[in-house]
Amino acid sequence: MQLVFETLLEQLSLSVDEVDFHNALASAAGAFDIPAFAYLSLVSDRVTKPRLISNYHSGWTSHYLRHQYERIDPVIEWARCSEYPFQWGPDFGHAGISTRQHQLFDEAAEFGICCGLTIPLVDRRGGVAAMTFAADRLDSTFLRIAEQYEQALEIMAMCFHIGVRRKLSCGLAVDGVSLTPREYECLEWTAKGKSAWEIGCILGIKERTAAFHLDNAKKKLGVRTKNQAVTLLASSRSSIL
Repeated sequence: MQLVFETLLEQLSLSVDEVDFHNALASAAGAFDIPAFAYLSLVSDRVTKPRLISNYHSGWTSHYLRHQYERIDPVIEWARCSEYPFQWGPDFGHAGISTRQHQLFDEAAEFGICCGLTIPLVDRRGGVAAMTFAADRLDSTFLRIAEQYEQALEIMAMCFHIGVRRKLSCGLAVDGVSLTPREYECLEWTAKGKSAWEIGCILGIKERTAAFHLDNAKKKLGVRTKNQAVTLLASSRSSIL
């Protein structure tokens, strides 16, 4: 268990885009023998597109987002008002859901999404976020995993959410200025005391490339030194949390 968390935290710290986050979560979920997962983050303005990081069938995720199912999904509705993880299956909210919501569940089942454990996540920006670990059938193995490791999965989901929020959901903004994933990543390693040469070794890029990204970050932030840029990064992080 400890090794799974250590590996996940290390992978999250190195992640710079959705592919990295997807791979980190896939590895952790696989360690629990969980076949499917989906992280969904919504903002309250209903204009910004939802962020969905998942290993569900791409046909289903595309269909889900295209039809804006996040607006009617009973699981997401429940996550909006719940503070605790909850399990759901074929009969979830059976008596109180609409025909369209029934259709949503039926369509999901066609893609192998039949039941799950959903973990509501706190988003202080006023939106809603949730992590779901799912399976294609409600069997004893999945139920045992969901019950036995619920707390561990909740902590894992929270770590993932914080990482995404910092690096992808406006987390790439420092003092209100947007940076590229690589600029932000290089600045993060600088904050940890790493030189351009060391950053290059860590990220597998040349020293001058790391220095180039750091210089771009400083220019965008309107500062002259790395210490000034790091100070702005620290300030932005404290405001996020």
